[in-house]
Amino acid sequence: MVLMEGDPFIYKTSTNPSQMSNNEDVRAYKEKTGNDHDSFLESVMVTGSYKKLYSYTHLLNGFSIHVKSEEAIKYLRNSTYVRAIYEDVKMEKLTTHTPDYLGIPNGVWPTLGGARSSGERVVIGLIDTGISPDHPSFASLSSLSSDSKLLNHTRFRGTCAMGDHFFSSACNGKIVGAQYFALGAIAAGDFNATRDYASPFDADGHGSTSSHTASIAAGNNGVPVIVNGYNYGFASGMAPGAWIAAYKALYTFGGYMSDVVAAVDQAVEDGVDILSLSVGPSTVPPGPASFLNVLEMQLLFATRAGVVVIQAAGNGGPSASSILSFSPWITSVAASVTDRKYNGTLILGNGQSYSGMGLAPPTPGDTLYQVAAAADVCERNNSIGFLESCQNAQPFITSLSEGKLIICTYTFDFEYENASIIRVAETMRTVRAAGFIMTMDPDLGSEQVKGTTVTLGVPAIILNNMQASTALWEYYDSMTYRSRSGRAVAFTATARILDGRQATYTGQAPIVAAYSSRGPDVNNALLQTADVLKPTLMAPGSSIWAAWSQNSEGDRNIRGQDFALVSGTSMATPHVAGVAALIKQMHPKWKPSAIISAMMTTADVVDQSGNPILAQEANQLTSANPFDYGAGSINPSHALDPGLVFIAQFGHYIQFLCAVPGVDDESVRRATGVGCPTKRKEWCSDLNTPSVTISNLIGSRTVTRIVTNVAEFEKYHVIVTEPEGVKIKVTPQMFNISANATRHLKLMIEATKVTNAYNFGELLLRGSKKHVVRVPIAVYVSSVLGS
Repeated sequence: MVLMEGDPFIYKTSTNPSQMSNNEDVRAYKEKTGNDHDSFLESVMVTGSYKKLYSYTHLLNGFSIHVKSEEAIKYLRNSTYVRAIYEDVKMEKLTTHTPDYLGIPNGVWPTLGGARSSGERVVIGLIDTGISPDHPSFASLSSLSSDSKLLNHTRFRGTCAMGDHFFSSACNGKIVGAQYFALGAIAAGDFNATRDYASPFDADGHGSTSSHTASIAAGNNGVPVIVNGYNYGFASGMAPGAWIAAYKALYTFGGYMSDVVAAVDQAVEDGVDILSLSVGPSTVPPGPASFLNVLEMQLLFATRAGVVVIQAAGNGGPSASSILSFSPWITSVAASVTDRKYNGTLILGNGQSYSGMGLAPPTPGDTLYQVAAAADVCERNNSIGFLESCQNAQPFITSLSEGKLIICTYTFDFEYENASIIRVAETMRTVRAAGFIMTMDPDLGSEQVKGTTVTLGVPAIILNNMQASTALWEYYDSMTYRSRSGRAVAFTATARILDGRQATYTGQAPIVAAYSSRGPDVNNALLQTADVLKPTLMAPGSSIWAAWSQNSEGDRNIRGQDFALVSGTSMATPHVAGVAALIKQMHPKWKPSAIISAMMTTADVVDQSGNPILAQEANQLTSANPFDYGAGSINPSHALDPGLVFIAQFGHYIQFLCAVPGVDDESVRRATGVGCPTKRKEWCSDLNTPSVTISNLIGSRTVTRIVTNVAEFEKYHVIVTEPEGVKIKVTPQMFNISANATRHLKLMIEATKVTNAYNFGELLLRGSKKHVVRVPIAVYVSSVLGS
């Protein structure tokens, strides 16, 4: 990917880039810039030595090309017209209960005119694996056509690309735009048109524009979640009235940066209001700063255009600094576990019962069924490990397995995805078993079992702890009679399985999910920590019901279903995108930083019981901190009315980049096209964000924050909880602030003890009219500069 000298279209607009020019202006500039790129390439490259994939014209002035010769790259690098060159890299793909869990139906939708109106006239652009237009979550429920409504929405001008499984009727008033980007993947040889579909159609089911997360953000309200003939409840998006624009740039194999950059460029050119990305790099990008990679830069320009950018934090937790979304202009979303649990129960013939997992029906009636180990009802000319995993029906003796509950074992093959729970269910159906009981291999211990959220059509339970597994085997061995050769000749152990599809609600939530990537944020690939709080905030991400593509190639366990229960920060991200849409609807003139601020300062740092939020880590729960959950767990109803907001704009972000350690002025200019100002900020912590992070405090530092009142006149009282090893003095301690007015808050932060570790506190602004504004503080007191 090559960035050129000269401005993209966004620089040619007025001082307010969100006020977009007409279609003709955009089209003419796009055509001219693309032609300029072609002329440049023809002047410096040998014909036939390259293939141009995209011209980037809206947010960036540049192009992507496919070349195999280092000499060709050398020609480009030596050109005075080339600002920067980036290697194309592979990208990773990073709900019936959650609206109620987040208090949206009663606390938000009534304020916005009801569920069907909530999010109306807001377009959420989703960058991921496409969308399934025939899914009921995306059916048009409006009496008005999309065209008539879009006439009143001056920003959006997207189109729908027709293609394989994606017809003219796909853009139906709920889906208002859909395009796909695959030239980078095609050039790399990874794209398979039969598998991946040359259209916006979702062949994977995964991500943010994929059916699953599109429905989390803006799926219709009250859609029945029916899987294997069972109704699990009714699904809804966070903003059921919002429009969806799908930009497919990811596939079953992941995706390429050049395609993602092209998708973002198009989405902002089209005029989306919210941009949701459940995608990110696989590692910290190389170069002087993680903030200067081409995608982070493009998302900065998207913010400048008035678009709120939401991105998954990554699934590398619970390791420290596993975050894969770096910049302060991006809302990086961590994932939490909600209070909804699906537990099955196994009742043995001796009266003992054990809990387990498994979205599966019960064995019929109150009848106890004979229990048999898989190895005892199979031919013996196979390895025990192969038989115990129950992956193949061929070795089973159907006359022995029929009508019995079969004991299978969760082995290393499941961990390495050479085996799957769904294949066990298929085997049981073939051998006419009554169901199966999955026990844990002692060599594995109590691991996170893969496949426990797969919906099964046969009675089943997964005993995902060693105590229950051991107890079952002891009971089975004591009740099974064997010949001298060890062959089972009589099965007298019995059991029955209760329904595992009934949800229970514990009330203990949210809890930070183990897989959710953790802070602190990093400046570069050397993992030097940054003065930026990451993740930004947290939303539900574990075991989320939402729409699924029946043609999904991404997970064979869920193929053919309309809904799936999936986990990841990819699922948390569209929750925040949907809430951002609700805020945008209520406050259409707010800048992206104001919307992010509203979600951060009103987030919860205690669970539903009023206790501090906990985090999953190494098979135990520990106290969580802002590097686990950011500003806290999103609270949609409070975010609509935050009282005060912290606003940052494009120029402030340039100041931030110019203060990043190890980044010189030329690096900033090459990445952004803008030079560092003469009068500049000394520290990255000077950026006006609703958090304070200092990665290397020596002695003392003064930090200023500017608050803007988006409510009526109010009097605020300042309360500070100091991190260990730090003394903080805030001026003023009390202040009055009128509507739309601003106030400066000066924080004098002084080191009192060397900690050589991050410690946490908070700045709390408590208003006389019930507003509470919370600002997390993270400080590392160092003994040696740069250590």
